[in-house]
Amino acid sequence: MTFFWPQLLWLLLAVPLLVLAYWLLLRRKRQTALRYASLSLVKEAMGGRSWRRHVPPVLFLLALTAMLIAAARPYAVIMLPNPQQTIILAMDVSGSMRATDVEPNRLVAAQNAAKAFLADLPRHVRVGIVAFAGTAQVVQQPTLNRDDLIAAIDRFQLQRATAIGSAIVVSLAEIFPDEGIDLADILYGQAPHRGRSLDQAGAQRPPHQPVPPGSYTSAAIILLTDGQRTTGVDTLQAAQMAAERGVKIYTVGVGTVEGETIGFEGWSMRVRLDEETLKEVATRTHGEYFYAGTAENLRHVYETLGSRLTMEKRETEVSALFALLAAVLGLLSAGLSLWWFNRIA
Repeated sequence: MTFFWPQLLWLLLAVPLLVLAYWLLLRRKRQTALRYASLSLVKEAMGGRSWRRHVPPVLFLLALTAMLIAAARPYAVIMLPNPQQTIILAMDVSGSMRATDVEPNRLVAAQNAAKAFLADLPRHVRVGIVAFAGTAQVVQQPTLNRDDLIAAIDRFQLQRATAIGSAIVVSLAEIFPDEGIDLADILYGQAPHRGRSLDQAGAQRPPHQPVPPGSYTSAAIILLTDGQRTTGVDTLQAAQMAAERGVKIYTVGVGTVEGETIGFEGWSMRVRLDEETLKEVATRTHGEYFYAGTAENLRHVYETLGSRLTMEKRETEVSALFALLAAVLGLLSAGLSLWWFNRIA
């Protein structure tokens, strides 16, 4: 905990001085009492409850201490609700998601984990879903309706190829619908835009003005895949596009890192999880990478993401809490003094 006005903490030196003054006052009273009666008679007259007279002063000193700390305006890093309003789930539906190394298979495990994630999210968070294989498409625009989201997840159909970068671009277009991201030009342009960023692909609009990576707190992307890009927009170029808009991308890798051969609709394909690229995507956008090798791990990853996206650590002034504590202790001190001794002292 740190303070905006730490110089005011010098006032806390008054607390031990008050303790010393209280001790001297008690000593003086004790000496006065002994002039008229023995100490045993004084204790007997007080009914053996001499400890009560110390409680209100102690509470008052604690209240004074809390008040002085509040005056120094303390602030601390605490967990607070995240202002996150929109989350885009970009989920891989390529043929390799049929693999059963994650039981019952990768796709079903991902669907179940996504549904549990939706159930735990606060109701005010809008969620959109992008499915990608050879192309990327929005299967559910951002909405608060969890039933529509679950229905969209249940409609996933496996397809060929993996366009991870395209999924990022489509997700950004959903987060910034008014920014004029030209999906047709970026995703389906006739020729590659060599020497230009994706933001400069459309000649009719000015380039986007970059912001610090991770600075956009109103939306985030969760990208789940089990392979590596085979088509579509370059993954790292798309990640840079997200970074320049301040959008964090949390990447989730499932499946086999070493690679394996999987059969799909009469085809045999060699698939490998491209962890290095997924880690780089997360690093560039100030997100985080997670590996989920089992269905249980995948559920845990989504649980972790739920807490990360709905709660965050922030430096917050907590002087109001100390002021409230001082008020409560002060009232308690006065109340006990009135109750036990019929006076406030």
